[in-house]
Amino acid sequence: MFCRYFCFLSLCLLLPTQRRCSLGHVSDLRGSDTTSLPGFENLTMGYNKYLRPYFGGEPVQIAMSLDIASISSISESDMDYTATIYLRQRWTDPRLVFHGNKSFTLDARLVELLWVPDTYIVESKRSFLHDVTVGNRLIRLFSNGTILYALRITTTVACNMDLSKYPMDTQTCRLQLESWGYDENDVIFTWLRGNNSVHGIEKLRLSQYTVERYYTLVSKSQQETGSYPRLILQFELRRNVLYFILETYVPSTLLVMLSWVSFWITLDSVPARTCIGVTTVLSMTTLMIGSRNSLSKTNCFIKAIDVYLGICFSFIFGALVEYAVAHYSSSQKCVAKGPQEGSANELTKEMDSVNITNILNSSITGYQRKISFTSIEISSDNVNCSDLTMKTHEKIKCVLRNKMHRIIGYFTIQNPSNVDHYSKLLFPLFFMLVNVFYWAYYLYF
Repeated sequence: MFCRYFCFLSLCLLLPTQRRCSLGHVSDLRGSDTTSLPGFENLTMGYNKYLRPYFGGEPVQIAMSLDIASISSISESDMDYTATIYLRQRWTDPRLVFHGNKSFTLDARLVELLWVPDTYIVESKRSFLHDVTVGNRLIRLFSNGTILYALRITTTVACNMDLSKYPMDTQTCRLQLESWGYDENDVIFTWLRGNNSVHGIEKLRLSQYTVERYYTLVSKSQQETGSYPRLILQFELRRNVLYFILETYVPSTLLVMLSWVSFWITLDSVPARTCIGVTTVLSMTTLMIGSRNSLSKTNCFIKAIDVYLGICFSFIFGALVEYAVAHYSSSQKCVAKGPQEGSANELTKEMDSVNITNILNSSITGYQRKISFTSIEISSDNVNCSDLTMKTHEKIKCVLRNKMHRIIGYFTIQNPSNVDHYSKLLFPLFFMLVNVFYWAYYLYF
Protein backbone atom coordinates (compact mmCIF):
# COMPACT_ATOMS: atom_id res chain seq x y z
CA MET A 1 0.00 0.00 0.00
CA PHE A 2 2.79 2.41 0.94
CA CYS A 3 4.62 1.55 -2.28
CA ARG A 4 1.62 2.85 -4.18
CA TYR A 5 1.67 6.06 -2.20
CA PHE A 6 5.34 6.66 -2.87
CA CYS A 7 4.87 6.00 -6.59
CA PHE A 8 2.34 8.80 -6.69
CA LEU A 9 4.77 10.91 -4.65
CA SER A 10 7.41 10.56 -7.35
CA LEU A 11 4.88 11.42 -10.02
CA CYS A 12 3.90 14.58 -8.15
CA LEU A 13 7.46 15.84 -8.08
CA LEU A 14 7.65 15.57 -11.87
CA LEU A 15 4.39 17.41 -12.55
CA PRO A 16 4.10 21.19 -12.90
CA THR A 17 3.43 23.23 -9.79
CA GLN A 18 -0.13 23.97 -10.89
CA ARG A 19 -1.13 20.31 -10.55
CA ARG A 20 -1.02 18.00 -7.54
CA CYS A 21 -1.43 14.20 -6.98
CA SER A 22 -4.05 12.98 -4.55
CA LEU A 23 -4.57 9.23 -3.96
CA GLY A 24 -4.62 7.93 -7.50
CA HIS A 25 -5.83 11.02 -9.37
CA VAL A 26 -4.38 14.33 -10.41
CA SER A 27 -6.24 17.40 -9.21
CA ASP A 28 -5.96 20.94 -10.47
CA LEU A 29 -4.88 23.27 -7.65
CA ARG A 30 -4.82 26.53 -9.53
CA GLY A 31 -7.67 27.91 -7.49
CA SER A 32 -6.78 26.24 -4.16
CA ASP A 33 -4.54 27.80 -1.45
CA THR A 34 -4.29 24.74 0.78
CA THR A 35 -1.37 22.36 0.47
CA SER A 36 -1.40 18.65 1.13
CA LEU A 37 1.23 16.01 1.63
CA PRO A 38 0.91 13.38 -1.11
CA GLY A 39 1.18 9.70 -0.42
CA PHE A 40 -0.82 9.51 2.83
CA GLU A 41 -4.60 9.11 2.79
CA ASN A 42 -5.41 11.23 5.84
CA LEU A 43 -2.92 13.99 5.00
CA THR A 44 -4.01 14.97 1.54
CA MET A 45 -6.79 17.32 2.42
CA GLY A 46 -7.16 20.11 4.97
CA TYR A 47 -3.46 20.55 5.82
CA ASN A 48 -2.30 24.18 5.82
CA LYS A 49 1.45 24.68 6.07
CA TYR A 50 0.99 28.33 6.98
CA LEU A 51 -0.63 27.46 10.31
CA ARG A 52 1.38 25.99 13.15
CA PRO A 53 0.29 22.82 14.95
CA TYR A 54 -2.26 23.45 17.72
CA PHE A 55 -3.07 26.77 16.08
CA GLY A 56 -5.03 28.92 18.50
CA GLY A 57 -4.26 26.55 21.37
CA GLU A 58 -1.25 25.41 23.36
CA PRO A 59 2.27 26.24 22.13
CA VAL A 60 4.32 23.78 20.11
CA GLN A 61 7.12 22.00 22.00
CA ILE A 62 10.28 22.00 19.87
CA ALA A 63 13.17 19.87 21.14
CA MET A 64 16.62 20.48 19.65
CA SER A 65 19.97 18.75 19.54
CA LEU A 66 23.31 19.72 17.99
CA ASP A 67 26.31 18.00 16.50
CA ILE A 68 29.38 20.24 16.16
CA ALA A 69 31.18 18.93 13.10
CA SER A 70 34.02 21.47 13.16
CA ILE A 71 35.14 24.91 14.26
CA SER A 72 37.31 25.91 11.35
CA SER A 73 38.56 29.29 12.50
CA ILE A 74 38.50 31.61 15.51
CA SER A 75 39.42 35.17 14.60
CA GLU A 76 40.61 37.58 17.30
CA SER A 77 40.75 40.48 14.86
CA ASP A 78 37.14 40.06 13.71
CA MET A 79 35.98 38.61 17.05
CA ASP A 80 34.02 35.70 15.62
CA TYR A 81 34.25 31.97 14.99
CA THR A 82 33.12 29.78 12.09
CA ALA A 83 31.47 26.44 12.84
CA THR A 84 29.74 23.69 10.87
CA ILE A 85 26.82 22.20 12.80
CA TYR A 86 24.09 19.61 12.38
CA LEU A 87 20.90 21.12 13.78
CA ARG A 88 18.09 18.70 14.59
CA GLN A 89 14.59 19.84 15.56
CA ARG A 90 11.72 17.66 16.74
CA TRP A 91 8.08 18.59 17.22
CA THR A 92 4.70 16.91 17.02
CA ASP A 93 2.04 17.85 14.48
CA PRO A 94 -1.25 16.00 15.17
CA ARG A 95 -2.36 16.66 11.59
CA LEU A 96 0.33 14.25 10.38
CA VAL A 97 -0.64 11.21 12.45
CA PHE A 98 -1.02 8.00 10.43
CA HIS A 99 -1.68 4.35 11.23
CA GLY A 100 1.20 2.03 11.99
CA ASN A 101 4.32 2.10 14.09
CA LYS A 102 6.89 2.88 11.44
CA SER A 103 8.79 6.03 10.50
CA PHE A 104 9.43 7.24 6.99
CA THR A 105 12.22 9.38 5.65
CA LEU A 106 10.75 11.71 3.05
CA ASP A 107 12.37 13.59 0.24
CA ALA A 108 13.89 16.80 1.59
CA ARG A 109 12.05 18.81 -1.06
CA LEU A 110 8.78 17.97 0.68
CA VAL A 111 9.73 20.39 3.45
CA GLU A 112 8.10 23.04 1.28
CA LEU A 113 4.75 21.36 1.98
CA LEU A 114 5.13 21.27 5.78
CA TRP A 115 5.09 23.78 8.58
CA VAL A 116 8.60 24.15 10.07
CA PRO A 117 9.86 26.36 12.90
CA ASP A 118 11.39 29.74 12.05
CA THR A 119 14.58 29.10 14.00
CA TYR A 120 17.55 31.39 13.37
CA ILE A 121 21.07 31.78 14.78
CA VAL A 122 21.48 34.86 16.93
CA GLU A 123 24.53 37.09 16.22
CA SER A 124 25.26 35.24 13.00
CA LYS A 125 27.27 37.28 10.51
CA ARG A 126 27.20 34.83 7.61
CA SER A 127 25.47 31.47 7.25
CA PHE A 128 24.64 29.06 4.47
CA LEU A 129 22.97 25.69 4.05
CA HIS A 130 25.07 23.06 2.28
CA ASP A 131 23.62 21.96 -1.03
CA VAL A 132 26.09 19.45 -2.50
CA THR A 133 24.94 17.30 -4.13
CA VAL A 134 21.46 18.26 -2.96
CA GLY A 135 20.28 20.44 -0.10
CA ASN A 136 21.60 18.87 3.13
CA ARG A 137 18.23 18.54 4.84
CA LEU A 138 16.39 15.60 6.33
CA ILE A 139 12.66 15.07 6.97
CA ARG A 140 11.55 12.03 8.95
CA LEU A 141 7.90 11.43 9.81
CA PHE A 142 6.78 9.19 12.68
CA SER A 143 3.35 7.59 13.03
CA ASN A 144 2.44 9.68 16.10
CA GLY A 145 2.90 12.89 14.08
CA THR A 146 6.45 13.64 15.31
CA ILE A 147 8.66 15.29 12.72
CA LEU A 148 12.47 15.22 12.72
CA TYR A 149 13.94 18.08 10.72
CA ALA A 150 17.75 18.14 10.36
CA LEU A 151 19.97 20.71 8.67
CA ARG A 152 23.69 21.02 7.95
CA ILE A 153 24.73 24.65 8.42
CA THR A 154 28.00 26.56 8.31
CA THR A 155 27.79 29.82 10.20
CA THR A 156 30.09 32.62 11.33
CA VAL A 157 28.99 33.87 14.74
CA ALA A 158 30.17 36.91 16.67
CA CYS A 159 32.05 36.24 19.90
CA ASN A 160 33.01 39.16 22.13
CA MET A 161 36.55 38.53 23.36
CA ASP A 162 38.56 40.05 26.18
CA LEU A 163 42.16 40.06 24.96
CA SER A 164 43.71 41.79 27.96
CA LYS A 165 45.35 38.49 29.01
CA TYR A 166 46.35 37.39 25.50
CA PRO A 167 47.93 34.84 24.99
CA MET A 168 47.03 33.41 28.41
CA ASP A 169 43.35 34.14 27.94
CA THR A 170 40.21 32.02 28.12
CA GLN A 171 37.36 33.05 25.83
CA THR A 172 33.66 32.28 26.33
CA CYS A 173 31.64 31.99 23.13
CA ARG A 174 27.98 31.24 22.50
CA LEU A 175 25.79 29.62 19.89
CA GLN A 176 22.25 30.89 20.38
CA LEU A 177 19.09 29.58 18.66
CA GLU A 178 15.92 31.63 18.78
CA SER A 179 12.51 31.80 17.16
CA TRP A 180 12.20 34.72 14.78
CA GLY A 181 8.46 35.30 14.59
CA TYR A 182 6.73 32.97 17.06
CA ASP A 183 6.83 34.13 20.67
CA GLU A 184 6.58 31.94 23.76
CA ASN A 185 2.78 31.76 23.40
CA ASP A 186 3.26 29.89 20.10
CA VAL A 187 6.45 27.82 20.49
CA ILE A 188 8.58 26.56 23.36
CA PHE A 189 12.24 25.64 22.77
CA THR A 190 13.86 22.89 24.86
CA TRP A 191 17.04 20.86 24.68
CA LEU A 192 16.29 17.24 23.87
CA ARG A 193 18.58 15.74 26.53
CA GLY A 194 20.09 18.71 28.41
CA ASN A 195 23.88 18.87 28.10
CA ASN A 196 23.81 15.53 26.31
CA SER A 197 21.98 17.23 23.45
CA VAL A 198 25.34 18.53 22.17
CA HIS A 199 27.85 16.14 20.63
CA GLY A 200 31.19 16.46 18.92
CA ILE A 201 32.47 19.54 20.72
CA GLU A 202 34.58 17.51 23.15
CA LYS A 203 36.36 15.83 20.22
CA LEU A 204 37.38 19.03 18.46
CA ARG A 205 41.07 19.65 17.82
CA LEU A 206 41.75 23.35 17.33
CA SER A 207 45.03 24.99 16.33
CA GLN A 208 45.31 27.49 19.19
CA TYR A 209 42.57 26.53 21.62
CA THR A 210 41.40 23.72 23.82
CA VAL A 211 37.72 23.35 24.75
CA GLU A 212 37.63 23.59 28.53
CA ARG A 213 33.94 22.92 29.13
CA TYR A 214 30.52 23.56 27.67
CA TYR A 215 26.93 23.63 28.91
CA THR A 216 23.45 24.34 27.62
CA LEU A 217 21.00 26.98 28.80
CA VAL A 218 17.33 27.77 28.19
CA SER A 219 16.50 31.45 28.14
CA LYS A 220 14.10 34.05 26.79
CA SER A 221 14.74 37.09 24.66
CA GLN A 222 12.63 40.07 25.61
CA GLN A 223 11.93 42.20 22.54
CA GLU A 224 9.55 45.04 21.82
CA THR A 225 7.29 42.65 19.91
CA GLY A 226 7.18 40.01 22.63
CA SER A 227 9.13 37.40 24.54
CA TYR A 228 10.83 34.81 22.36
CA PRO A 229 12.29 31.43 23.39
CA ARG A 230 16.05 31.01 23.12
CA LEU A 231 18.44 28.09 23.49
CA ILE A 232 22.10 28.76 24.34
CA LEU A 233 25.17 26.59 23.92
CA GLN A 234 28.03 28.21 25.87
CA PHE A 235 31.58 26.89 25.64
CA GLU A 236 34.93 28.06 26.99
CA LEU A 237 38.10 28.06 24.89
CA ARG A 238 41.51 28.16 26.56
CA ARG A 239 44.39 29.32 24.38
CA ASN A 240 47.46 27.09 24.11
CA VAL A 241 50.29 29.30 25.36
CA LEU A 242 53.20 26.96 24.48
CA TYR A 243 53.43 28.29 20.92
CA PHE A 244 53.73 31.88 22.14
CA ILE A 245 56.33 30.90 24.75
CA LEU A 246 58.57 29.45 22.03
CA GLU A 247 57.77 32.18 19.50
CA THR A 248 57.93 35.34 21.62
CA TYR A 249 58.65 34.88 25.33
CA VAL A 250 61.84 32.84 25.02
CA PRO A 251 63.48 35.09 22.34
CA SER A 252 62.68 38.27 24.26
CA THR A 253 64.07 36.78 27.49
CA LEU A 254 67.26 35.72 25.72
CA LEU A 255 67.69 39.23 24.33
CA VAL A 256 67.49 40.64 27.86
CA MET A 257 70.13 38.17 29.03
CA LEU A 258 72.31 39.08 26.05
CA SER A 259 72.23 42.74 27.08
CA TRP A 260 73.72 41.75 30.45
CA VAL A 261 76.91 40.50 28.74
CA SER A 262 78.07 44.10 28.46
CA PHE A 263 78.45 44.28 32.26
CA TRP A 264 81.41 41.88 32.02
CA ILE A 265 83.18 43.96 29.38
CA THR A 266 85.53 46.73 30.52
CA LEU A 267 84.50 50.37 30.20
CA ASP A 268 87.32 51.04 27.75
CA SER A 269 85.79 48.66 25.15
CA VAL A 270 83.44 51.27 23.72
CA PRO A 271 82.69 49.58 20.34
CA ALA A 272 81.90 46.19 21.90
CA ARG A 273 79.54 47.47 24.57
CA THR A 274 77.85 49.93 22.23
CA CYS A 275 77.34 47.24 19.59
CA ILE A 276 75.70 44.86 22.08
CA GLY A 277 73.40 47.56 23.41
CA VAL A 278 72.26 48.87 20.04
CA THR A 279 71.83 45.37 18.54
CA THR A 280 69.63 44.13 21.39
CA VAL A 281 67.50 47.28 21.29
CA LEU A 282 66.89 46.95 17.55
CA SER A 283 66.17 43.21 17.81
CA MET A 284 63.67 43.81 20.60
CA THR A 285 61.97 46.54 18.57
CA THR A 286 61.58 44.16 15.61
CA LEU A 287 60.12 41.48 17.87
CA MET A 288 57.58 43.94 19.30
CA ILE A 289 56.49 45.11 15.85
CA GLY A 290 56.03 41.54 14.64
CA SER A 291 53.94 40.67 17.68
CA ARG A 292 51.60 43.61 17.15
CA ASN A 293 51.23 42.99 13.42
CA SER A 294 49.81 39.52 14.10
CA LEU A 295 46.77 41.19 15.67
CA SER A 296 46.66 44.37 13.66
CA LYS A 297 42.96 45.08 14.26
CA THR A 298 43.13 44.71 18.03
CA ASN A 299 45.89 47.21 18.79
CA CYS A 300 43.51 49.11 21.07
CA PHE A 301 43.95 46.31 23.61
CA ILE A 302 46.91 46.35 25.99
CA LYS A 303 47.61 42.64 25.98
CA ALA A 304 49.70 40.57 28.37
CA ILE A 305 52.26 39.88 25.67
CA ASP A 306 52.63 43.64 25.08
CA VAL A 307 53.31 44.16 28.77
CA TYR A 308 56.04 41.50 28.79
CA LEU A 309 57.69 42.84 25.66
CA GLY A 310 57.60 46.33 27.17
CA ILE A 311 59.31 45.02 30.32
CA CYS A 312 62.02 43.32 28.28
CA PHE A 313 62.57 46.45 26.18
CA SER A 314 62.91 48.53 29.36
CA PHE A 315 65.61 46.23 30.77
CA ILE A 316 67.53 46.20 27.49
CA PHE A 317 67.37 49.97 27.19
CA GLY A 318 68.38 50.26 30.85
CA ALA A 319 71.51 48.21 30.19
CA LEU A 320 72.47 50.60 27.39
CA VAL A 321 71.87 53.65 29.60
CA GLU A 322 73.90 52.02 32.40
CA TYR A 323 76.97 51.90 30.16
CA ALA A 324 76.48 55.52 29.14
CA VAL A 325 76.39 56.61 32.80
CA ALA A 326 79.40 54.49 33.79
CA HIS A 327 81.48 55.65 30.82
CA TYR A 328 80.64 59.32 31.43
CA SER A 329 81.56 59.07 35.12
CA SER A 330 84.83 57.34 34.25
CA SER A 331 85.78 60.03 31.73
CA GLN A 332 85.00 62.82 34.22
CA LYS A 333 87.15 61.18 36.87
CA CYS A 334 90.05 60.88 34.44
CA VAL A 335 89.79 64.57 33.57
CA ALA A 336 89.85 65.48 37.28
CA LYS A 337 92.91 63.33 37.92
CA GLY A 338 94.84 64.68 34.94
CA PRO A 339 96.21 67.99 36.45
CA GLN A 340 97.07 66.30 39.74
CA GLU A 341 99.15 63.65 37.99
CA GLY A 342 100.93 66.38 35.96
CA SER A 343 101.81 68.40 39.07
CA ALA A 344 103.05 65.23 40.74
CA ASN A 345 105.44 64.57 37.85
CA GLU A 346 106.80 68.12 38.03
CA LEU A 347 107.27 67.79 41.78
CA THR A 348 109.25 64.58 41.24
CA LYS A 349 111.60 66.33 38.82
CA GLU A 350 112.17 69.20 41.23
CA MET A 351 112.90 66.83 44.10
CA ASP A 352 115.64 65.20 42.06
CA SER A 353 117.45 68.56 41.78
CA VAL A 354 117.48 69.65 45.46
CA ASN A 355 119.08 68.33 48.57
CA ILE A 356 117.49 66.57 51.53
CA THR A 357 117.07 69.76 53.60
CA ASN A 358 115.15 71.52 50.87
CA ILE A 359 113.01 68.42 50.46
CA LEU A 360 112.05 68.42 54.13
CA ASN A 361 111.36 72.16 54.21
CA SER A 362 109.26 72.07 51.07
CA SER A 363 107.34 69.03 52.33
CA ILE A 364 106.50 70.71 55.66
CA THR A 365 105.45 73.92 53.94
CA GLY A 366 103.30 72.02 51.42
CA TYR A 367 101.64 70.00 54.14
CA GLN A 368 100.73 73.15 56.07
CA ARG A 369 99.30 74.72 52.97
CA LYS A 370 97.29 71.59 52.22
CA ILE A 371 95.80 71.62 55.69
CA SER A 372 94.87 75.28 55.38
CA PHE A 373 93.27 74.71 51.94
CA THR A 374 91.28 71.71 53.20
CA SER A 375 89.95 73.67 56.13
CA ILE A 376 88.91 76.45 53.77
CA GLU A 377 87.07 73.98 51.47
CA ILE A 378 85.27 72.34 54.36
CA SER A 379 84.23 75.69 55.75
CA SER A 380 83.02 76.79 52.31
CA ASP A 381 80.98 73.61 51.78
CA ASN A 382 79.45 73.61 55.21
CA VAL A 383 79.07 77.23 56.09
CA ASN A 384 77.90 77.93 59.62
CA CYS A 385 74.38 79.20 59.11
CA SER A 386 73.90 80.11 62.79
CA ASP A 387 75.94 83.29 62.57
CA LEU A 388 74.06 86.07 64.35
CA THR A 389 75.28 88.70 61.88
CA MET A 390 73.61 86.93 58.92
CA LYS A 391 70.24 88.09 57.71
CA THR A 392 67.20 85.81 57.46
CA HIS A 393 67.24 85.35 53.67
CA GLU A 394 70.99 84.70 53.78
CA LYS A 395 70.45 81.98 56.39
CA ILE A 396 67.79 80.34 54.18
CA LYS A 397 70.12 80.41 51.18
CA CYS A 398 72.89 78.97 53.34
CA VAL A 399 70.75 76.05 54.54
CA LEU A 400 69.50 75.25 51.02
CA ARG A 401 73.07 75.37 49.69
CA ASN A 402 74.30 72.91 52.31
CA LYS A 403 71.43 70.49 51.60
CA MET A 404 72.06 70.63 47.87
CA HIS A 405 75.72 69.79 48.45
CA ARG A 406 74.69 66.75 50.51
CA ILE A 407 72.17 65.55 47.90
CA ILE A 408 74.69 65.91 45.10
CA GLY A 409 77.20 63.98 47.20
CA TYR A 410 74.77 61.07 47.53
CA PHE A 411 74.41 60.73 43.75
CA THR A 412 78.05 61.30 42.93
CA ILE A 413 79.69 58.12 41.62
CA GLN A 414 83.02 57.82 43.39
CA ASN A 415 84.13 54.67 41.55
CA PRO A 416 82.59 54.10 38.05
CA SER A 417 83.69 50.46 38.03
CA ASN A 418 81.23 49.77 40.87
CA VAL A 419 78.33 50.58 38.52
CA ASP A 420 79.00 47.44 36.48
CA HIS A 421 79.59 45.46 39.65
CA TYR A 422 76.17 46.35 41.08
CA SER A 423 74.43 45.97 37.70
CA LYS A 424 75.60 42.36 37.45
CA LEU A 425 73.49 41.59 40.53
CA LEU A 426 70.62 44.09 40.38
CA PHE A 427 69.53 43.65 36.75
CA PRO A 428 69.03 39.82 36.94
CA LEU A 429 67.45 40.10 40.40
CA PHE A 430 64.91 42.72 39.37
CA PHE A 431 64.13 40.86 36.15
CA MET A 432 63.40 37.66 38.07
CA LEU A 433 61.15 39.50 40.52
CA VAL A 434 59.21 41.17 37.71
CA ASN A 435 58.74 37.79 36.02
CA VAL A 436 57.38 36.25 39.21
CA PHE A 437 54.79 39.01 39.59
CA TYR A 438 53.95 38.95 35.88
CA TRP A 439 53.26 35.21 35.58
CA ALA A 440 51.48 35.05 38.93
CA TYR A 441 49.12 37.86 37.97
CA TYR A 442 48.22 36.68 34.47
CA LEU A 443 47.96 32.98 35.31
CA TYR A 444 46.12 33.08 38.64
CA PHE A 445 44.26 36.41 38.76
